[in-house]
Amino acid sequence: MRIDRHMKKALAFIAVLVALPAVGLAAGGEAHVAKANNDIHNQASLQRGAKNFVNYCLACHSARYVRYNRMAADIGLTEQQMTENLLFSGESPHSTMTNGLHADDGKQWFGVAPPDLSLIARSKGTDYVYTFLKSFYADPAKGTGVNNLSLPGTAMPHVLWELQGTQEAVWEGHTDAQGNVQKHFKEFKLASPGKLTPEEYDAFVRDTVNFLEYIGEPVQARRQALGYWVIAFLVFFTLLAYALKKEYWKDVK
Repeated sequence: MRIDRHMKKALAFIAVLVALPAVGLAAGGEAHVAKANNDIHNQASLQRGAKNFVNYCLACHSARYVRYNRMAADIGLTEQQMTENLLFSGESPHSTMTNGLHADDGKQWFGVAPPDLSLIARSKGTDYVYTFLKSFYADPAKGTGVNNLSLPGTAMPHVLWELQGTQEAVWEGHTDAQGNVQKHFKEFKLASPGKLTPEEYDAFVRDTVNFLEYIGEPVQARRQALGYWVIAFLVFFTLLAYALKKEYWKDVK
């Protein structure tokens, strides 16, 4: 089968998305992936996550595959609630969740254009995104003043530092026979607290990740609900077919 150059580019892009989490974790050195434990059926969490995304992420990251009115209907917001809490720049309710940041400006300021986050949770997994947002630590050697254990060298600044506070990475290790220092991550130490307690920050990040999972597949909750009815029908049909078979073959010896 012949694959044209456009298909090759698409396959290469997908391969990069799949490989990025593994590369980041390998570079981080035995980084622990925390469980997000989010629930897309929790509408209150999705509503909080939408607010978090608009307030802290949308300035740099778009979600151009999602429309405000569709999102609001799915997560249980009225049009008035959506307008008052999520539309701050005069966007239409029918608009997609985009921003005014030009890709060239983003590349100039951060070294790389901030990616669209519509599919980030699907491509990298909710656990990875959850861990990433909890893994920033102070690093004076970096231009942003921080680094990230899950994705070392990330160009993204820690935009949630006021909420989480500043944490430092504690390392442990030894020197081998060749004099090379082998260090491994041990734990994070909170150097200065933020506006939220660690538990509150975890809940904040979980709500945000929950929203990111929703926008990655807006029909997921509906699809899962329909799946229960399909399974119930198949079970009922199987029992009916078995009873019919027994009736047809009852006189056969």
